[in-house]
Amino acid sequence: MKFQTYFHPSELEYTGPELSPHFILSRFRVEGSCLAAFHGPCFVKTDHLVDWEDRLQNDHIKAKKMIHFLGEFFGITLREGVWIQRLIVSQILNELVSQGLKATRDGDDIFIEQGGAQKKLTVSIVTASAVSVLLHLGVNIDSTGAPVSAIGLSDFMIDPLALTEKILAWFSSEFESVERATVKVRPV
Repeated sequence: MKFQTYFHPSELEYTGPELSPHFILSRFRVEGSCLAAFHGPCFVKTDHLVDWEDRLQNDHIKAKKMIHFLGEFFGITLREGVWIQRLIVSQILNELVSQGLKATRDGDDIFIEQGGAQKKLTVSIVTASAVSVLLHLGVNIDSTGAPVSAIGLSDFMIDPLALTEKILAWFSSEFESVERATVKVRPV
């Protein structure tokens, strides 16, 4: 089974309501489980945050420009969605480290060391809807306006389009490999 990925060529803003069932279908016309991506600004107000810890602290999310990975997965549990999230974050980390960055992962967040300080590169959340599991993973391109100590890919001259395409291709291949692994074994 080929897993669907989609890159939207035009810039879009992420404000929070995009993390909803069938957004990928209604906006991009891609049906079924999919990992989509687009680039654009991010501004998620407190009332659109899904993370209760952040909502209770009256937080918000903001950056001038991000890579937005938006996933919808049917037929999986929330726990499986979090594993998918962590796997994608780990692969982004691998890509950054391979380019010489001093990057680390803490759960679903990537931090990059700059001037002796750890600066946040990503935001991410996974949640469940009535019909699917939803994921948003934002990677700062330009972190201007972020409410925390943050950094972006532009600070290191990393091509966001190349990174987006690599992650989408890798995820599709990894998903297909996992699917194959589930059907090639004999029961015991």
